[in-house]
Amino acid sequence: MPIYEYQCQSCGHEHEALQKISDQPLVHCPACSKPDLIKKISAAGFRLKGGGWYETDFKSGAKKNVAGESSESPKPHSCSGSCSH
Repeated sequence: MPIYEYQCQSCGHEHEALQKISDQPLVHCPACSKPDLIKKISAAGFRLKGGGWYETDFKSGAKKNVAGESSESPKPHSCSGSCSH
């Protein structure tokens, strides 16, 4: 379920609510109880990463395993010859 942000137009209180997409927007402010809440527009608070369905099912070729092991060869070391690599 998404988390929606609300702000009261009367008292300025900001509120977050975990709601279903099909739920009606909240109206009453939990701080002042006035029916002046408006839903704010905000960015999503999560990112899908790792080896999941998108990584394995919908990519092809060299982009298939972006999150996992790299298929590229290791890059050469850039020391000036004074290290033991």
